[in-house]
Amino acid sequence: MDATQFKNLILPLSSKLLHFANLLLRENNEAEDAVQEVCLKLWKIRDSLEKYDSVEAFAMKVTRNWCLDRLKARKPVYVENYQGWYDRGSDETDPYHLMERSDRKVLLNRILDRLPEQQRLIIQLRELEGLEFEEIALITDMSINAIRVNLFRARQRMREEIIKYEQNGHQSSKASADKIL
Repeated sequence: MDATQFKNLILPLSSKLLHFANLLLRENNEAEDAVQEVCLKLWKIRDSLEKYDSVEAFAMKVTRNWCLDRLKARKPVYVENYQGWYDRGSDETDPYHLMERSDRKVLLNRILDRLPEQQRLIIQLRELEGLEFEEIALITDMSINAIRVNLFRARQRMREEIIKYEQNGHQSSKASADKIL
């Protein structure tokens, strides 16, 4: 694979890899470093990339492994929110709705932070990145059934946390949990 083919194949993935690294590391500078390192690793093995069915899934897997290594090497760092987690396109400009949406975003971030690492990773890959189960299986080295079980448990736990939060004096619980999930 020459430089032009590499640029056409790998560089378009860099924004997706950056977003994924940001979700895992929660620090933009470190996520940018991760993407640079991953691109460098992919460049070094560029001649063998053609043997992979999905280069994108392989790149995501390399990114995940690099980020997990970085996370293991440091103490956990908690960031107040996941940028863009709940920005799924509402055109509402009403201050009440904007504040309600902001509160839901903070709640989701808190709930996501409390999920086990594996469940958080799977929900990020499936819901935020929009990957298929087969791609997630390639990235995580898990069976599709295990991914489905973990995704179900993560969603269930998130739903329970939202309902519990709202039963403590916040808006209607089931309707809001269904709206968020």
